[in-house]
Amino acid sequence: MNIAVGERIRALRMLRGLTQKELGDRCDLSKGFISQLETDQAAPSLETLGDILDVLGVTFAEFFSNTGKESPVFHKDDMFDKELEDGGTITWLVTTAQAHDMEPILLQLPPGASSRRDDPHSGEEFGYVLSGSPSLYLGMRRFRLKKGDAFYYKADQEHYIRNGEKTNATILWVSDPPTF
Repeated sequence: MNIAVGERIRALRMLRGLTQKELGDRCDLSKGFISQLETDQAAPSLETLGDILDVLGVTFAEFFSNTGKESPVFHKDDMFDKELEDGGTITWLVTTAQAHDMEPILLQLPPGASSRRDDPHSGEEFGYVLSGSPSLYLGMRRFRLKKGDAFYYKADQEHYIRNGEKTNATILWVSDPPTF
């Protein structure tokens, strides 16, 4: 199987805001099989690929087109938003980031909202506060941030951002490798 197939399935799944389990459930496939497809440990039959593409809302022609170099520019229309449970929003700024080394997002948190608690993992993360005064929780430590502050850390302990203030907070957050 061409390496780009697994990467493209993963990028489209992420673009649609689906977990591997959700995609698998909609195609009558297991989460494990979707994972194997995305990591090129398994190859789908044409029928299975067709089912996956139907769920992802693309045709075979669209899926296999644009096999050349992708544009380095991502426009507002290319970006994807996902609402968080407590009212915040994650905007994926680079829709194919899962296929790359970095994943930049825009995190918008209303008062009282927080990002999900991320378990320790390999890699590093960077952020820049565009507005508001959120707090970064890194392990047992809390760091108060304000507009114009930046943060950088190895992601080897639990971490998340919470907006405990009365105004909205917006953070540009970059994860390497992609984890959002």
